[in-house]
Amino acid sequence: MREFGTAIEKYASNGSLTAEDGGETGPARRHHPVVEPVGGPVAAAWREGTLTRASELDALCGWITAKECHDSDRVLVNAVKSHLEAARDAALARKLNPHKRYRFFRGGSLIERARSNLDAAEALLLNLAPADYIFGQMPSLLRHVQRHLPPTDPGRQELERIAKGLGISNAAHGLLDTDEEKDRKTIERVRGQIVTTVRAASSQALRVNIRLRSFRNVVVLATVLMALLAIGVGVIGYLRPTWLPLCFAPQDSGKSVVVCPTGQSDPFTPSQSGLQAQEGVPVKDIDEVIADTVKPGDVMVVELVGLTAAAIAAAAAIRNIKGSSERYGLPLALAALKLPTGAVTAVLGLLLMRGQFVPGLNALDNTGQIVAWALVFGFAQELFTHFVDQQGQTVLNSVRGADKPQAHT
Repeated sequence: MREFGTAIEKYASNGSLTAEDGGETGPARRHHPVVEPVGGPVAAAWREGTLTRASELDALCGWITAKECHDSDRVLVNAVKSHLEAARDAALARKLNPHKRYRFFRGGSLIERARSNLDAAEALLLNLAPADYIFGQMPSLLRHVQRHLPPTDPGRQELERIAKGLGISNAAHGLLDTDEEKDRKTIERVRGQIVTTVRAASSQALRVNIRLRSFRNVVVLATVLMALLAIGVGVIGYLRPTWLPLCFAPQDSGKSVVVCPTGQSDPFTPSQSGLQAQEGVPVKDIDEVIADTVKPGDVMVVELVGLTAAAIAAAAAIRNIKGSSERYGLPLALAALKLPTGAVTAVLGLLLMRGQFVPGLNALDNTGQIVAWALVFGFAQELFTHFVDQQGQTVLNSVRGADKPQAHT
């Protein structure tokens, strides 16, 4: 009796039974293993979900081993405990092993570690679980496979055939009256196929999420680069306003006025025009007048107007966002990309107009027109970011289900 108590204490501390525990293992040997506490609370939502799922699988493992545990099952039980411990370590952001002094961005690797270990633990539990448990889980397993594997996948087709043979209604996801003893034998015979297909579906789901995270990272990097570009253009415009003058010089009856986003000059006759000076109108070099009229804040004003227009476009695009249960925040990243892009396109659009790239819009008459066109060019960033939005929606659709029609870009 003392040896049996020692074995239970070892199981409670280590989560597994070993051959040195004494006595026989199997259905005759009952025990009440202690399940690890959930842990937390932690900062991120995915960490909370990982801890919850790990505790759930830990309890399920304890229930299965309490009902039936043979010598050949000890390896699988120990492996389940090891995977669950690795998932908990990822959720709690344990130190790296081996330790690295500088490693700031660990979110992606931690999420992948948590999910992959939870999937592995669940697959191992399906190998341990009794046939009755698997039979009860078949509708959920079938839906998991149908969500992540395409209809042409051989594993999915085989699992659907097995489910149909077990009397599981694919349409209603319900269980029909069947011969229970026959079903148990069928499950024991095809257990390997069931576990392999479910594991393949989980691996596919993980790969899709990795692709989603990779696309999100590209969008975030593009947003950062565009923001740095917008800041750089604004700084250059502030320190060297004559390098990027967003000014126009409309002519009227031989007189010109330099118009900038924040001010305009007095009328003058450009010396480059060769026209005779009018009474009371000085003759000046147009470049000198632009240098005197342009202000350090001109470029920043244009960028602010373009950013405001892009923010309005991003707010309007919210009506088409259905949201996502995934943790990577791709819709928010796509909306954030519009802001610095709008600031940059506002400046570039006015530079194109100043360079007479657009016929008929070579010279704006007043500061109001310049600001208005900056607003138009800021909103026009939708022409570029629209394609990124489409690709993002395609990636999100691939996460939501293999049977869902994918958008074409």
